[in-house]
Amino acid sequence: MSLFHALVRTKDVDTVIHQNDEAPDGHGDGEDGGSGGLRKNLSARDLMGFGVGIVIGTGIFTLTGVEAKNHAGPAIVVSFLIAGVVSMLAALCYAELAAAVPTAGSSYTYAYTTIGEIFAWIIAWDLVLEFALGAAVVARGWSGYLGSALDLPTAFFGEDSTVNLGAVFIVLVLGTVAAVGIRESKLVTNGLVVVKVSICIFVIVAGAFFVKASNLTPWFPPSEPVSGDATTSGLAQPLWQWVSGVTPSAYGVAGVFVAAAVVFFAYSGFEAVANLGEETEDPGRDMPRGLIGTLVICTLLYLAVCFVLTGMVNFKDLDEGAPISEAFNSVGLEWAGVLIGIAAVAGLSSVILVDIVAMGRIAFALCRDGLLPKSVGAIHPRFQTPFRVTVGTTLVVAVIAAFVPLATLAEMVSIGTLFAFVVVAIAVAVLRRTKPRMERPFRTPQVPLLPIVSAVCCVGLMSSLAVETWLRFLVWLVIGLAVYAGYGYRHSRLGRGATGKTGTPA
Repeated sequence: MSLFHALVRTKDVDTVIHQNDEAPDGHGDGEDGGSGGLRKNLSARDLMGFGVGIVIGTGIFTLTGVEAKNHAGPAIVVSFLIAGVVSMLAALCYAELAAAVPTAGSSYTYAYTTIGEIFAWIIAWDLVLEFALGAAVVARGWSGYLGSALDLPTAFFGEDSTVNLGAVFIVLVLGTVAAVGIRESKLVTNGLVVVKVSICIFVIVAGAFFVKASNLTPWFPPSEPVSGDATTSGLAQPLWQWVSGVTPSAYGVAGVFVAAAVVFFAYSGFEAVANLGEETEDPGRDMPRGLIGTLVICTLLYLAVCFVLTGMVNFKDLDEGAPISEAFNSVGLEWAGVLIGIAAVAGLSSVILVDIVAMGRIAFALCRDGLLPKSVGAIHPRFQTPFRVTVGTTLVVAVIAAFVPLATLAEMVSIGTLFAFVVVAIAVAVLRRTKPRMERPFRTPQVPLLPIVSAVCCVGLMSSLAVETWLRFLVWLVIGLAVYAGYGYRHSRLGRGATGKTGTPA
C-alpha cells in the first residue's frame, strides 16, 4: 500500500457502530481486548443540560458588552443571531451523524469514516486544543470572578496572579467529578445549569422594566472607520483584512459581521454533546433533540439578554469587564450584581466540567483506534469512565490555568471549533454518497446544499480571526502531525489489519 493510501485509510461505518462494545483496557471480549464500553445513562434532557452547561458561560457575561460597544451597537442582537444560525446549520449536520453513528469520538470518528485517518487525527488534535484551552481560559475567568466577589488576594486569584490557585482548585475539583463518573457529572452539570438559566431569566425579566427606546436608536449605528492600532494591523488583524488590504470599520453592517465572528465563541462547545453518543440511552432519538435543543435554548437567551442590555444602557457606556452587573448598577439595582456573580461562577463551572468530560471521550476514541496507547484510555472497572486520560488531561489543564495568561489565545477556541464544523459538514455529504442505505434516525435536510452552506459560513467566520491565531493553529497542527508520525501511524489498529477499509472514499 502506498503512503498516500495508508494516510487516507478509512474505517467502515458499521465497524464504528458495533465497536461500542469494546474498550481499550485489555480485559474482556473485544477484538483487541475490550470490555463493555461506556455506561449508558443519558437522556435528551441530560444532553441539553450538558449542552447548555458548556455553551452559556463567558459569552453571555462578557462578549455582549464588549462587542456591542466596539462593533455592533444595539445590533449586537443581529450578530448573535447570525452566529446562532451558523451554529444551527452545523448542529443539523452533527445531529445526523451523532444519531446514526453514536460514538465517543464525535467529529474525529466522522472524519475517520469519510475522508481518512490522517484527517481524523488532525480533527482530534484540534478538538483537544479547543477543549483544553477552553477549560483553562474559563478556569482563570472563574478564579477572577470568585476573587472579586470575595475580595481574595490578587496574587493567587485573577489575571494578575503569579500562580492562579483559584483556577487550579476548580479544575482539580471538576476533574475529579468527571473522572468519578458520567452520572455524577450530569447531576452536577444539571444543577449548575438550573442556577445560571434562572439568573439569565431574571436578567431578562427584571431588566425589561428599565429598557429605554432611546438607547436602541439607531439600531444600526452609522459605520465609521477603525483607526489603525495594535489590534487592527500586523499579525493581529483579521485574515480577510490582511489578504484584501481593506480598512475595517466599526458599526453598520460590516461591524455586525465582525462582531458575529467574535461572539461565535459564545456558541462554541455544543458539539461536545456529540461526544456523549455512546453514553446516551437512545442516541437515534435523543442526540438530535439534545443538539438542536441546546442551541434553541441558548440562542433565545442570548438574543433576549442582548436586547435588554443594550436597552438598559447606551451601548457607548457599556462596561467591558462586567457589562450585565454594571448595567443593573447604573439603574440602582446593585443587589442584582450579587445574583449575576453567582450565575457567572455557576456558569463557568459547568463549562469547565463539560470541557474535561469531552477531552476524556476524544482521547478514549483515539486509544481505542490505536492512535494513542491503549492503556491511556483504559475504562475504570468501577467508575466506567476513561479514568487515566481524564486525570491526565485535568492535570495538564490545571498547570496551564495556573501559569499561562490565555487571553491572547482565546480566538484559538473559535478557530478549532469552526474547523471541526467544516469537517462534519463534509462528512455528512460524503456519507450520503458512500453509504446511501445506512440507517439514519435523523436526516439533515437539503443535502448536499445545507452542508455546503454550513462549511462556507464557517470558513467565512474563520477568515475574520486574526492572522496570529491562524499561525498558532498551524504550529499546533504541525506538533500533532509529528506525534502521529512518531506513534499513531505505526500503531493504528486499522493499519495493522483490524476491521475496516483502506483507500479514498468513493
